[in-house]
Amino acid sequence: MAADYILELDDVSKFFGPVIALNGVTLRLAQGEVHCLLGDNGAGKSTLIKTLAGVHAPNKGEYRVDGKRVHFSSPRQALDMGIATVYQDLALVPLMSVARNFFMGREPVKRLFGILPVMDHELAATTAREKLGEMGIRVRDAHQMIGTMSGGEKQCLAIARAIHFGARVLILDEPTAALGVKQSVNVLKLIARARKRGISVIFITHNVNHAYPIGDSFTLLNRGQSMGTFAKTAVSKEAVLDMMAGGAEMQTMMAELEGVTI
Repeated sequence: MAADYILELDDVSKFFGPVIALNGVTLRLAQGEVHCLLGDNGAGKSTLIKTLAGVHAPNKGEYRVDGKRVHFSSPRQALDMGIATVYQDLALVPLMSVARNFFMGREPVKRLFGILPVMDHELAATTAREKLGEMGIRVRDAHQMIGTMSGGEKQCLAIARAIHFGARVLILDEPTAALGVKQSVNVLKLIARARKRGISVIFITHNVNHAYPIGDSFTLLNRGQSMGTFAKTAVSKEAVLDMMAGGAEMQTMMAELEGVTI
């Protein structure tokens, strides 16, 4: 019987010496689901991303893929199982072309004079242009330097590249953080297209206005601990905002300030 979830964390903790970066975090990701991981700076989002991506091994708890426990010792092992992470820096080279960036590390090869292996630039350009077009990204010239593209276009290219090379799970690290409104909408549309293809997405953000329209479920992190996971049908946008902002803590603080004389 197929596993209910494509990816699972059970009571996972990660320590760096005396620092507790993650403490008992549980997360479930179904196929074709957009799961939003929300939290302020220092909430533990980056550590959780790197644990999922195979950069860090958890000190406690279980990490399962397709119902089977895994022990990744490198990001390559996670990638081989279809778990692709797109970090904020995107791992793109500005002075290389769109096609070269799209195929970086996986360049298509042809034989020059039937002997010498060289990169097939035309095949790379044609494939990159077609695959980006399938994801709604129009590129006139795949030989143009990627440094000429907008931030949103670069984000979309990095996501489309991961999908083309077989990602079953996309982990997106704050993909809209440095983008304007229109570019952010384009990235959210791309996430929706990935979901239609049956690809599961973990969308890390601190912006509820970006997460709530596209998310199917939400996990909130605070100081390395999970504040719970909620289905979209069970929680309002206002409730998510309140939990992220520490509504209960804010009310307590305001009550204390009322009695302070300045």
